[in-house]
Amino acid sequence: MAIATVNPATGKTLRTFEPYPATAVEQRLARAEQTFQQYRLTDFAHRAQLMRRAAELLDADRETIARLMTTEMGKPLTAARAEAAKCAKAMRWYAERTPALLADEHPAAEDVADAGAARAWVRYRPLGVVLAVMPWNFPLWQVIRFAAPALMAGNVGLLKHASNVPQTALYLEDLFRGAGFPDGCFQTLLIESGAVAEVLRDHRVAAATLTGSEGAGRAVAAVAGDEVKKTVLELGGSDPFVVLPSADIAAAARTAVTARVQNNGQSCIAAKRFIVHTAVYEEFRIAFTARMVALRIGDPMDEATEVGPLATRQGRDELSELVADALALGAEMECEVEVPDRLGEGWYYPPTVLSGITEQMRIHHEEAFGPVATLYRADDLEHAVRLANDTPFGLSSNVWTTDAAEQERFVRDIQAGGVFFNGMTASHPALPFGGVRRSGYGRELSGHGIREFCNATTVWVAQG
Repeated sequence: MAIATVNPATGKTLRTFEPYPATAVEQRLARAEQTFQQYRLTDFAHRAQLMRRAAELLDADRETIARLMTTEMGKPLTAARAEAAKCAKAMRWYAERTPALLADEHPAAEDVADAGAARAWVRYRPLGVVLAVMPWNFPLWQVIRFAAPALMAGNVGLLKHASNVPQTALYLEDLFRGAGFPDGCFQTLLIESGAVAEVLRDHRVAAATLTGSEGAGRAVAAVAGDEVKKTVLELGGSDPFVVLPSADIAAAARTAVTARVQNNGQSCIAAKRFIVHTAVYEEFRIAFTARMVALRIGDPMDEATEVGPLATRQGRDELSELVADALALGAEMECEVEVPDRLGEGWYYPPTVLSGITEQMRIHHEEAFGPVATLYRADDLEHAVRLANDTPFGLSSNVWTTDAAEQERFVRDIQAGGVFFNGMTASHPALPFGGVRRSGYGRELSGHGIREFCNATTVWVAQG
């Protein structure tokens, strides 16, 4: 894929970039390593000052960067503004809380004595240069939720962003430099995917984090494993949205639409499989499909637009294939929203609801990355749990029930990195984010996330 800004609302290429030559990549690697040796010695107060300044600059740039994100990957402008605001909030959160999150840990006095020490504690130290391979769907947030904790911990970052959001990638480098971070503290690498392995194998790169497809995760994990380097992977998801009889059905249906079509349906944590107890199935189906049909599809720059285009032509084609396969094997079309003719040049896909899904259909096992919902009827609680776990993924989950025993059952048995009751999955700096199974490993955000790229160093001082 060329490194280029292609407006998905029109299909037109607006700007192209040449990949950095090997000499430029080498310069950035050398600069990153050199900067780390000095930056790691700075204190939390200094890093926090820089991070707060970066948040201030981002707030000032909110409208500009929001329009750039919408131009590059098609998210509605209102959602792009919200993404920029969320990033600034996370930067301030880590600026304020890192000293507590990475404070020295002191075992109980009796344990220290039992270990034969006069004193013993754990100190968190940064690993070094961390390579971040990031996707296009949340082109600012995905990067900031890595960069804010990593830089506050004393690491430095190299960003290999998705090839269709190069201007957003370059903006991020400028943002940190403009805030006063040293030149090598956060750098963008405009390189093609095939060049990632060589960078990861470089001895100056200590670790890597990737958010993206399962295939990309496997490739990075294989190289990192061969080099014995730490990785955090956040891959795909096919999150269940379970509705049980005690739920507020109207509220569940309203939230379900947002959970499915957020970011034009292109979100790993979007609800994709809607599993509804038979006692409330018809009520939910009618309310859900009615709200899907009412969605406003249009130019993502239009303030009234709720669903814009998919980010790439390939993504639209792959989603079309999943739906066609399901229909050919007997799925029923509950609704398909008509895309206005005037949008014909863009990569739009109609919000769609399918029912009658079976195990033979690809969409039952694969992630539908776009505004397509699959609807399942669950016979009872046991059946709902089985359907929720009948996926190779395990990122997050949504369950609608007010019954405490049912809630505990899902906390115990759901195979996912999170379970959200009577709401929809969302990420927040205070809560760990990540999955299990083929959704990846490791955690981002919260104290768990900032410690992923730290060396938990045991310090032991002898008695006497």
